[in-house]
Amino acid sequence: MSQINRNYAFLWDMWQSSQRIILFTENTSWQEYRNNILLQSAIERQLEILGEAARRISDDFQQENKQIPWSDIIGQRNIIAYQYEKVDQKRIWQVITVDIPNLVIELEKIIPPMPPEI
Repeated sequence: MSQINRNYAFLWDMWQSSQRIILFTENTSWQEYRNNILLQSAIERQLEILGEAARRISDDFQQENKQIPWSDIIGQRNIIAYQYEKVDQKRIWQVITVDIPNLVIELEKIIPPMPPEI
């Protein structure tokens, strides 16, 4: 698979994780989120996938698409994976409610359409 195709595959992974975060938290308040460890765990897993996919995007592609906060996404993943004691659920809620919807908009501008299934 070419580097371009790998980049697009990882962009689709990022988009899918973002969509799952939105779906999982639809009609959920901060209070409900704060009190639901299962939901927090599901969101953290999707943020890990999102960050890992972002990390795998080539440096050249990241430089060409600076509207995506690559280092923030990757950094959030690293905190969840390696410094889990520092995870701030209030900050995660900000990511869910503000950053993820904005990220989806930016991803949809650069992701090519899915090829038709054969």
